[in-house]
Amino acid sequence: MQSKPLDPAWSALLAARDDAPPAGPLSALFAPVLAPPTAPDGCRVVGRLAQTLDGRIATASGSSQWIGGPGDILHTHRLRALCHAVVVGAGTVRHDDPRLTTREVPGPDPVRVVIDTDRRLSADYAVFRDGPPTLLACAQDAPGPDTHGTAQVLRLPREATGGIAPGALLRALAARGLTRIFVEGGGLTVSRFLAAGCLDRLHVTVAPVLLGSGIPAFTLPEVSRISDGLRFTWQVHEIPPDILLDIVVDRARPGTT
Repeated sequence: MQSKPLDPAWSALLAARDDAPPAGPLSALFAPVLAPPTAPDGCRVVGRLAQTLDGRIATASGSSQWIGGPGDILHTHRLRALCHAVVVGAGTVRHDDPRLTTREVPGPDPVRVVIDTDRRLSADYAVFRDGPPTLLACAQDAPGPDTHGTAQVLRLPREATGGIAPGALLRALAARGLTRIFVEGGGLTVSRFLAAGCLDRLHVTVAPVLLGSGIPAFTLPEVSRISDGLRFTWQVHEIPPDILLDIVVDRARPGTT
């Protein structure tokens, strides 16, 4: 199999991964991701979703591969390569069994972080069998040993709502030197980080597909007026055949002004 030709712009950006990103065609999109953290938790956090034109991230049965096209897959693997850790929820592992590696681009694999509050996932999934280092984030009171397959277990306080606070996870990752965080999915996980005010940037791919039903992209606290909704600025980038919305969140959260 022939190796893919190197993209000079990507090679330059990757070489400056932990320094000031160079000017170039990829800088406008990725420089904000590589910017130094400004939040008290010490992390820079980007969330990402791929959705249909009618705002669905999966069919009603949970099928989501692949809503985005080749451009979205390339973008996702580039974000993995630029970040120290990639975070997914248990539902994403259960439905997609992802490897969460950078096999589509040159670049380092991130540490893989799976949020499974009550440790319901088996150790048979790919992220727990081989590949880059993996952390299983669960509640402190969840029973089980300190490893899960090849993954190390990261125990965190359980919130009153029953889950793990995104802020607590970010602080635990920062303590390990993992400060550039990519929250890859799914919709509930990205929504929880957004609702907690734990996203600096949000990348949303919109594919030219209509499903008519299915799982919505975001699940957030309800508002009664349009003026109460979160309103952002964004830049639009083409990632054929889709478009990518690069949204400035700056740790905003629903219910605040």
